[in-house]
Amino acid sequence: MFQFFKVNDPFRIIGLFLFLIIWTVVYLVFSNFPLTSTQLNWMLLGERLGDGYFLYQHILDDTGPLSGGFFFIMDFLFGRSPLALELFGRALVFFQVIYWNRTLIKYRVFDENTYLPGIIMLALFHLNFDMLSISPALLGGTFLMLALSQLFSQTLLQKDSSESTLLIGIYGGIATGFHPIYILFLPFLIFGGIAISGFTFRQLLLSLTGYFLPILLISVFYYWNNGLDEAFEVWPLIFFSEKYYYQSLVSWGILAAFPVLLAVIGFFISSVLRGATINQQKQRQLMVVWVIISCIGVIFSKRQASFQWVILLPGLSYLITQFFLNIKNRKIISPAFYLLVIGVPVLSWWYMNQEIQKESTYFVKETNSTEYMGKGIMVLGDDLSPYRYGIFEGPFLNFHLSKLFLEKERSLPQRAKLFQMIKGQSPEIILDQEGEFAKLLIDYPELEREYQVVSPGKYQIK
Repeated sequence: MFQFFKVNDPFRIIGLFLFLIIWTVVYLVFSNFPLTSTQLNWMLLGERLGDGYFLYQHILDDTGPLSGGFFFIMDFLFGRSPLALELFGRALVFFQVIYWNRTLIKYRVFDENTYLPGIIMLALFHLNFDMLSISPALLGGTFLMLALSQLFSQTLLQKDSSESTLLIGIYGGIATGFHPIYILFLPFLIFGGIAISGFTFRQLLLSLTGYFLPILLISVFYYWNNGLDEAFEVWPLIFFSEKYYYQSLVSWGILAAFPVLLAVIGFFISSVLRGATINQQKQRQLMVVWVIISCIGVIFSKRQASFQWVILLPGLSYLITQFFLNIKNRKIISPAFYLLVIGVPVLSWWYMNQEIQKESTYFVKETNSTEYMGKGIMVLGDDLSPYRYGIFEGPFLNFHLSKLFLEKERSLPQRAKLFQMIKGQSPEIILDQEGEFAKLLIDYPELEREYQVVSPGKYQIK
C-alpha cells in the first residue's frame, strides 16, 4: 500500500476514494455512533432560521453566520437528517484531501511528487467519527486551506501575485464567517505574507481588503435586516463565553499520540538532517506556523470536541509525509505506515465505541419519552435530549453564550429589546436546567405572569 500511494499517478485518487467508502460503511452501517449535541444544535439552528428568524438577532448561538446559512439550506433540503450531515461532510473531506495533495504537487513542496499526503490526511480524518461530519470547523477549514494554497504560490519566485494576494484575504474572511475562532488565522496570513512570502505594503493592503470584504458583506446583511446592533453585541461574547468540555485531554492524547510523534520526527528530519530549496524552506516555515496557530485555535475553541482538529490535519499530513519520504529504512517505514493508515483508524473506532458507553453531554441521550413530541420548547442547560422530539423555540440555543448574554448589565432600551426577544418567540415549554430562567423572571414580572411552574425547573405558558 505504501508503494501504491507513493507513486505520482492520478489514478491513486481511486484508492483514496475506496478507503473513504470502506470506512464510511464501517461508521454508518456497522457502528452505532449516537447523535452528538453539536450536530443536534446545528440542525435546530437550521430549522429555526427556516422559520424566518435570524442568528444573533433572534437566536443566540456561537455558530458563524455563513455556517448558519449552510445549515438553513441543509434543513430546507433534507430536514433534520444526521445522515445528510455525514455524507456531505465526507464529500467535503474528500475534496480537501485531493485539493491539498494537488497543492503539494503543484508547488513542488517535496522532492518527490506523491499521493502519500492524501492517504495520510484521509487516515487522520478518521481519528474520530465526528471529524468526518459537516461542522463549522470543516466548512471554514476548507477556505483556510484555499488561502494556504495561495500563500504557497507566493513562495514561488518571479510570480505575478496580485490575484492570489487578494484571494488569500477573501478566503480567510470567508473562513472566519463560517467559524469565528478562525479569526486567529488573520495574524498567520499577515505574518506568512510579510515574513515568509515577502508581501509588499500594497500586497498587504490588498490582502486585508479581501479579508474584510466578506465580513463587510455579512454586516451589510444584518444592517438590511435591522440586526446589526445585536450582531455587534453578541459576536464578541462568542470569544468570552464558557467552554463546553465534551472530551478530555486524555482522550485527545490517546487518539493523537502516534500521528503527533511521526509529525515531530518528520519536522526534525526535514529541518535538521535534510537539505531543501529556498521555496521548500519557506513552505516548511508556513506549515510550522500553521500548526502552531491551529493548536491555539483548538485550545481556545468554545466547543472542546475533536471535530475542531480538522484545521490541524494539513500541517500534520505535511510533517508526517516528511517522515515517510526521508527515512529509507523499509523495516521502519512499512510498520509505521500501516500502523498510521490502518491501525490508527481501527484504534480510534474501537476507542470511541468504548467512550459512547460513558455518560457525556457530548452525546444526545436516548429517550423513549414522547412527552415533548411536536411541542415548542426551549432548554436552558447542556442536556439537549428533549429536542429529539420537541421543536426548538425561543432565542437561547447555546446555553453558555446565553448565560453570559443574560448576565450583562443593560440600559432600559436594551432591557426592552431582551424582553421583546423572549416575548416575540414565547416557547410553550421552558426547561430551566440551571435556574437561569428563574432569575430572569425576577427582572421581568410580565414573563412571570405568562408562565407557570409545572415541576421543578419546568415552566409552561399559561
